[in-house]
Amino acid sequence: MTNRRLRVLQSVAAVVIAASGALSQSAFADTVLITGSNSGIGLEFVKQYAAKGWTVIATSRRAGVPESLAGVIKDHKNVRVEKLDVTSADDLKALTTKLNGEPIDLLINNAGVYNDRSKCHDDDCPGDWTDQSFGQLNYALLDTVMAVNVKGPLMVSEALLPNVKASKRKTIIAISSTNGSLTDQLAGSGAIFYRASKAALNRAMQLVSRAEQKDGVTVVMLHPGAVVTERQAYLEGFKGMIEMPFSVTNMVATIDKLTIADTGKFLNYDGTTAPW
Repeated sequence: MTNRRLRVLQSVAAVVIAASGALSQSAFADTVLITGSNSGIGLEFVKQYAAKGWTVIATSRRAGVPESLAGVIKDHKNVRVEKLDVTSADDLKALTTKLNGEPIDLLINNAGVYNDRSKCHDDDCPGDWTDQSFGQLNYALLDTVMAVNVKGPLMVSEALLPNVKASKRKTIIAISSTNGSLTDQLAGSGAIFYRASKAALNRAMQLVSRAEQKDGVTVVMLHPGAVVTERQAYLEGFKGMIEMPFSVTNMVATIDKLTIADTGKFLNYDGTTAPW
């Protein structure tokens, strides 16, 4: 065999090995699906898991690719956007059909409603908290908050359970809040709908954890901390507030350490036990 032919064969072998490695990495990359990915904590989750090389399915209730996600998709080919209003049975049916048989290692139920944003025109609008105070309660808003914050995670988790069970990690996360704690000290008397929804979410997901523990599915609720999102930029610098990248980095680390022994727990972003 001539030296030239040997070098050609070595070059071909190197290309085949590299391609095989790339295909293997793609085939075995963990997959995360994140609801409410177009802003706030959800968007930060997308960025961080994309940077870690995960296959990221970023969902948003808006059709098309939100501007906030366009740059992420441009920089990370492992991210794709799917339409999903977490309260829409039609959206869920379309998505589950599209994802039929595709394993989802990690499902993050992040989409949520905090307050009345009916008069907002962009993601930076802080919204109105006044109609969640007793004596000024807007009961139409209550229907929306409970639908998105409680019904939504249940619908999504139930619909995508086969995908989660087909994965290696088999993990479902619900982004909750100590605002829903029944034992923690109350701060003020407002945000009745939001706080009630998080209390209901915790109990609902705890029951889901009980139902799916036998199949090795880990279900955990996480409190992200008092995070400064786009809508709460006005709170930056206040005591106790934390930056979004810091919160999500810690939640990603906490999620990575979870085992079936943790199922049903309510944890802070740093992995410590949160008050119920």
